[in-house]
Amino acid sequence: MEKQVTQNGTKKKSPIRLVILAAVLIGGGFFAYKKISYSMSHETTDNAQVETQLVPVLPRVSGYVKNIAVADFDSVKAGQMVVELDDAELQSQLTQLEADYQTAEADLVNARASLNNAQVSLRVNRGNIDINQVRLEKAQKDYNRDQNLIADQAITQRQLDDSKFNYETTEKQLDNSKNDLSAAQSRISVLEAGVTKAQAVLQARKAQIDQQKLKISYTKVGAPQSGKIGKKNISIGQYVQAGTPLFTIVNDTSYWIIANFKESQIKRLHPGMLVDINVDAYPQLKLKGTIESLSDATGARFALIPPDNASGNFVKVTQRVPVKININDVDHYKDILRAGLSVYVTIPLNN
Repeated sequence: MEKQVTQNGTKKKSPIRLVILAAVLIGGGFFAYKKISYSMSHETTDNAQVETQLVPVLPRVSGYVKNIAVADFDSVKAGQMVVELDDAELQSQLTQLEADYQTAEADLVNARASLNNAQVSLRVNRGNIDINQVRLEKAQKDYNRDQNLIADQAITQRQLDDSKFNYETTEKQLDNSKNDLSAAQSRISVLEAGVTKAQAVLQARKAQIDQQKLKISYTKVGAPQSGKIGKKNISIGQYVQAGTPLFTIVNDTSYWIIANFKESQIKRLHPGMLVDINVDAYPQLKLKGTIESLSDATGARFALIPPDNASGNFVKVTQRVPVKININDVDHYKDILRAGLSVYVTIPLNN
């Protein structure tokens, strides 16, 4: 279209350009208004991911891997055996412990028999004391009587000396019997302690056997929870230490979202708010969720080495606060959800 020329010779601008410019300004203003209005009524973040429970499978004893009952990404049930370690050495140790237990049983029987013999001897010693006491009483009477008879010259001096000797001998025998009784009582205490010790040794041997059997049961490593196996880190014949992760089991029945909002956003968030969730892996999938809780610490506080702003040059960095979001009707989506998937979270502030 040719430009029109005015009477004074100047060219007149086309009104179409003005219309287009006005339309662009109006459209831009409307778009900016929508964005500002949306940002004022919603909180959003793309710093969010799907989470679930990841439980490592750890052996409680060391040993060589004898059998692996699962493959990568297999489904398992809680308690299902997934790995078996060679238990030949542990079985040999169990045999030795059982032999030691039998020896301890024999020692206990001997200790009890010795105690029983000592108790019988103690009763004999008490009987000897009673007999010697009676003999002493008779010897004393005989000696007293002979002293009276010697005064009347009814017996000889030798007979009196014999009575005296018999009395003193019987008195010494009674003292010896009492000493034997004291020794027997002391021996009883020693033998009772021996029986107690033998019983303790027997119990210790029994505890060792139970512990060894428990170790043998640990050679069959079970799944700590139901889920799916991750990548295996072991192979048959490999030696593994107790506590070494063999692989990880991913809980495939429970999922939630951890969204890391900026610290300037959390003032308007609270548990119970409804959430819109978009999963990057499934653009057409629209999920709904609910805020369960907000962390009491920023994500940086959970780092292995938390930042210390008091040292060195300080540069202020906007912190993020983890927010846990439950997925509504999660059972309908558990077949497609995967731990670690990125999501986009939108929270309307009018709910």
